[in-house]
Amino acid sequence: QVQLVESGGGLVQPGGSLRLSCAASGSLLSILHMGWYRQAPGKQRESIAAITSGGSPNYTDPVKGRFTISRDNAKNTVYLQMNSLKPEDTAVYYCHALRPYDLRQFWGQGTQVTVSS
Repeated sequence: QVQLVESGGGLVQPGGSLRLSCAASGSLLSILHMGWYRQAPGKQRESIAAITSGGSPNYTDPVKGRFTISRDNAKNTVYLQMNSLKPEDTAVYYCHALRPYDLRQFWGQGTQVTVSS
């Protein structure tokens, strides 16, 4: 079983920055494909960024060029650096893990990000 705990959410003004962290336990982070999703009120949960176990990142268009996903396997932690935040980035952000050898998926509990003046 993999446990994921997000932190770093909060209230930020438009144009500001936040860094989310996702601490993993129960498994070596190095074997997991990791990602960040978000869910805004009244909308479906959407993938925004992912990073393979080998460290290759991928982003969806709404966040490309503004968000950066990274991983520190020694700390068993994945990060999401969010810059140039917009009100439409307001959502609950979830950490996601995919274990390649059995395709099991794991989710964190979510952290709220609110972008407002």
